[in-house]
Amino acid sequence: MKHIAILFFVFFSLAFLKSFAQEISIPENIGSAHPRLLTQAKTGKTELNILISKEEWAKNSIETIKKNIDGYVTRHQSDSSWMVSRLQMYWKTHYTDVQIKNGAYVSGSGYAPIPTVRFTGTRDAASAYMRPKLEDVKPYMDEKGKIYLQNKGAGNNWEWIDPSKSGRIVEAINIEIVTKARDAAMLYWFTGDEKYGKFAYDIFNTYLSGMYYRKEPVDLNKGHDQTLVGFSSFEVIHEDVLEPLTACYDFLYGYIQKYHKPKLDTYATAFKNWADIIIKNGVPFNNWNLIEARFVLNIAIILENNKQYLDGKGCQYYLDQVLNKTHTRQWALKDILQRGYDAKTGIWFESPGYSTGVLTDFTGFINFFDRTLHTDFLPQMPVIPLAVLAQAQYLYPNGSIVGFGDTHYGSIRMEPMEHLIRNARLYKKYDQEEVYTRMLKTMRDFSMNKKQQSGERAGFGALFGNPPLALPEKIKGGLPEDYITATFWAPNVGWLVQRNGLDEKNGLMVSQAGSMGNHAHSNGIAMELYGKGIILAPEGGIGSSYFQADYEEYYAQFPAHNTVVVDGISAYPTMKSNHALQLQHLYPASNQKTGYFKAVTFSELSFLEPETNSDQNRMMSIIRINDSAGYYVDIFRSKKKLGKDKYHDYIYHNLGQNLSIFNSSNQKLELQPTEKLTFANEELMGYDYWYDKKEVHTGADFKAVFNLNIPDQKSIQMKMWMKGYPNREVFSVKAPPSKSWRKNELISDDIANLPLPTVVVRQNGAAWNKPFAAIYEPTASENSALSEISSFNNGKDSTFVGLKVRHKTGATDYIFSGTNETQMTTFSKSRFKGNYGVIRKNETKSGFEFIFLGSGTALQYSGYGLNAKSSCSAALSVKNNEFSFTSEQPIQLLVPDVYPAGKKILIVMNGKTIDGKRQQINRLKQVTFDMPKTVLSQFTIKEH
Repeated sequence: MKHIAILFFVFFSLAFLKSFAQEISIPENIGSAHPRLLTQAKTGKTELNILISKEEWAKNSIETIKKNIDGYVTRHQSDSSWMVSRLQMYWKTHYTDVQIKNGAYVSGSGYAPIPTVRFTGTRDAASAYMRPKLEDVKPYMDEKGKIYLQNKGAGNNWEWIDPSKSGRIVEAINIEIVTKARDAAMLYWFTGDEKYGKFAYDIFNTYLSGMYYRKEPVDLNKGHDQTLVGFSSFEVIHEDVLEPLTACYDFLYGYIQKYHKPKLDTYATAFKNWADIIIKNGVPFNNWNLIEARFVLNIAIILENNKQYLDGKGCQYYLDQVLNKTHTRQWALKDILQRGYDAKTGIWFESPGYSTGVLTDFTGFINFFDRTLHTDFLPQMPVIPLAVLAQAQYLYPNGSIVGFGDTHYGSIRMEPMEHLIRNARLYKKYDQEEVYTRMLKTMRDFSMNKKQQSGERAGFGALFGNPPLALPEKIKGGLPEDYITATFWAPNVGWLVQRNGLDEKNGLMVSQAGSMGNHAHSNGIAMELYGKGIILAPEGGIGSSYFQADYEEYYAQFPAHNTVVVDGISAYPTMKSNHALQLQHLYPASNQKTGYFKAVTFSELSFLEPETNSDQNRMMSIIRINDSAGYYVDIFRSKKKLGKDKYHDYIYHNLGQNLSIFNSSNQKLELQPTEKLTFANEELMGYDYWYDKKEVHTGADFKAVFNLNIPDQKSIQMKMWMKGYPNREVFSVKAPPSKSWRKNELISDDIANLPLPTVVVRQNGAAWNKPFAAIYEPTASENSALSEISSFNNGKDSTFVGLKVRHKTGATDYIFSGTNETQMTTFSKSRFKGNYGVIRKNETKSGFEFIFLGSGTALQYSGYGLNAKSSCSAALSVKNNEFSFTSEQPIQLLVPDVYPAGKKILIVMNGKTIDGKRQQINRLKQVTFDMPKTVLSQFTIKEH
């Protein structure tokens, strides 16, 4: 299997440079027959009849489509105005021109010879009014520019309102009606029954003829909105009506040619004008580009060959505009593909909620071209196969994607795998089919929604192009570990993940994110934590919407994230952000699948916080205790480069119904109400979103317990311990609920909508020599695996943090963290020089269990040790006199000399013999071995 995958990707890698050196070829003649967008004129009816005869879902789909529109079609035969009059048009005013301002409709002007299409109300979908059922829409609604809608407030009164209060209801109504026209057009094509043709045509003709006279809306501010606007919507990416409209035209083409042939030029011009404005406006460097491309491609395919039109702009022209021509606000697909994806990681440069959609678009384009142009475009998109595999790295052990930036928790998309399987079958690429069939089966089983068997369902879309995919039994699913690794670093979005185990209940995972790429937040070095099957420390999400105050003031800002704020004012631009994280250390290496020490993962990230010109450094680690337990280490250092630090605020949000804070003696701390943490104190406006604020002044260690009670399940706790320092304040606050959850997914709405219990720790002055050093342990009920946590210091290095973590089993972990890799730290029987190290001893068993050098040159305990010439990662563990060892560079290994005098001591590892050298240092007898660089390997020490 691995051999197949390697050969497969070598092929695409060789094609990479070649593909981008030339334009994508376009067929010279697409023929004249319709339909061609969703099916083929010559074979489509036969294929659909066969499908219906063989597949019950297909038969049911056709029957459902008929059932949903037959009542309207029958009514249309006796009252042809009923459905048409419910289109949102300028029925009386006939406006050709629309004026907008600040994301809202202002006015209309000009006069067309026929009713024109009404422009939508606002850029933001939020509205205080409900979208009415078609039966409740007033016919020919155009009273002095106002529309009649039902208030969501008390009484649900119907009111005549200005369109600027209606959100996107106008376009939603039109899409619903045009979709019914599309379904009727398809039934006309399939059955020949002209009642469907008449119904579809009357809607289509009224809408598109009205759009023919419409002009590009004008932003009275002459601002950014002018570069985004379309004919029907404030954003060209929401010209969603084009999907059903182009399909309707394609299926209805025979009817139009038969009865209304002179109108074909009008329709073609209207579609081309629409394509031109989509190409002219928009945003080129993100998912917008793909959505716009999809709309233009739909238009291109339903147009005729270039030579059919006097202006020479037909199918080939618009295909070329999308595939090969780069405009100011619409880049060629080949260019956005190269600019947007990291060729090494396969990660798209947006938050995962958008990235997974973009990948579905790209693979959907491949199937689109397979179907419409009968051309395999996949070799010309060589990063796509890697990107499909890479999306699995977004996943938590419960099957949900991570939530950084503008993202909702949920599954990855299954369609990209399905699209590549369809492509492979069409062109007989058997290796490709095997790779993605195996992945699809694996991901379906691992998905957070175990019922999610496919991204595609029965219905209109399944009937045309993407029916449910039957997978061969002979290709078996794999393991999540085949696609998901212990660590993964994606620099183009500033995202880092650590995992320890993929078991849903016992796996541990931390996701960290900065502000690089699109749909990013202002969040510094933010984190999410997972435990006991739930994302316990979630991201904040997107708030009410991008255009609401809670997004701008809170959800996209530092206070909504698990991060550190400097002087209460850390902030920088959101959405398209360019504030990168720097990866300093990572173990194991990103995307490494085997050959590493599995008890500990470790990372260190640094960040320049621009608002206050501050250095920030976050070291995080996962330490596994046993198969069912483990904990997180978080050491966050922060300081202003030029000094004069006022304070640094460490913020941690966790799911739960309540929060309690205790001292090191397990006595509950009495926090008092406070008016601190507020915009009135010249702090971020987001601080005002916190409430029920309480505080206590303490320089001592403390612990916080977050309690989450889920009906019919064991309660879950997150236990937080933090090292104390003088001049600290500890706050408990209630924060707004995370908006990353989808309705009743992963957790119930009752829990998702609860305020987030939050701890804020304020270090007055700098927090570099007094860092925030915390341990987090997720537990089921109150079954903690830890018994005591304390700290130790190195008087020579003020930045050093030492943590002593005792297990209930009798084991003790000693954790070393410093910023001065040249300074030796001694504690008890331990010696450490470096950035991060962990020693585990167990007095009730063998004494020594392991030493893990995350980054450094020396780590020793009771005669066992690792000494390196330069900083590296290495580990040594022992169990029943069997050793495991790994190092990323040659290193000196030390073990206690307990062997008979006169004997030669040696190691046999990986078929090679390594001689030991006996020595005595400070009355400690040891044997040293010059060990090679190696992945995790086992050995025993022998006497000779």
